[in-house]
Amino acid sequence: MSKKLLVVRHAKSDWESDIKRDFDRPLNNRGEKNAPEMAQRLVKKNIIPEKIVSSPALRAITTAGIFAEAFGYSKPDILQEPKIYEASASRLQKIINELPNQYDFIALFGHNPGLTELVINLSNADIYNIPTCGMVLLDFPYDDWRMITQGSGEKLFFDFPKNI
Repeated sequence: MSKKLLVVRHAKSDWESDIKRDFDRPLNNRGEKNAPEMAQRLVKKNIIPEKIVSSPALRAITTAGIFAEAFGYSKPDILQEPKIYEASASRLQKIINELPNQYDFIALFGHNPGLTELVINLSNADIYNIPTCGMVLLDFPYDDWRMITQGSGEKLFFDFPKNI
């Protein structure tokens, strides 16, 4: 058995709003449009994670909620992990290494630059930047999340809203 990780950067957020804290920034109109579209691309390919883990920052948890809905999950099913917010790639890897082994396919919703660095570190993928609402599917030849280390993953696909 292998482990699969779907890395998803939150959809486009609203920099124009009156929100003072970065953590509380909502999605903008484009983000609200892109998230369901990207989730449907996964549904059409029957790529449905068993569990969703998300940063609790508003833009990330909102994106995760839109994907959860498309997968037929309820929002309370989303595991919110506060350590994802503003996490470095090495911190994100520690979070992945602590994921519950009962799940073989998990989606992780978070933020750049940590997510892009994580994907590059884990898979040596030739990805310069994961754009907003971009998704990368990684496959690991292990049955234990703790085994996942630098260079141990294989990029199965990379998709993003402007990739038509």
